[in-house]
Amino acid sequence: MFTHLLLPTDGSPASEFAIQNAIEFAKQTHARVTGVHVIPEFHVFTYQTEMLEDTREQYAKESKVQAAKFLATIERAAEEAGVACETLTLVGDHPYEAIIKVAEDKGCDLIAMASHGRKGVSGLLMGSETQKVLTHTQKAVLVFH
Repeated sequence: MFTHLLLPTDGSPASEFAIQNAIEFAKQTHARVTGVHVIPEFHVFTYQTEMLEDTREQYAKESKVQAAKFLATIERAAEEAGVACETLTLVGDHPYEAIIKVAEDKGCDLIAMASHGRKGVSGLLMGSETQKVLTHTQKAVLVFH
């Protein structure tokens, strides 16, 4: 049975749904959880410097505040359910790679995450971090939709 679940979150309603269900699963199986949020790298996508509103420092500060908020959802749910929990925030341009690395480094035996259900052109163009995790990991993945 599973003993250590990794719960990636992007703060979306779909992630919150997955978190609630994964925490209940962890409670029933006496597993512990690790929550993770991956902050995208800071990039500048303009050629007109007067258009820049955020500095790298502002972006980092605001991203960490947002990550703490997202991870607090996991911490609260785990505490209410009596499930052991730790959380961490990482920075990277490819969240799926960070998620897989955390699962390996922390010895997680199940990755439980949301699928946003994008289909058609938007799914093709935007891609899916869940799909990338599914196709690049050897770990078990539980997808909530």
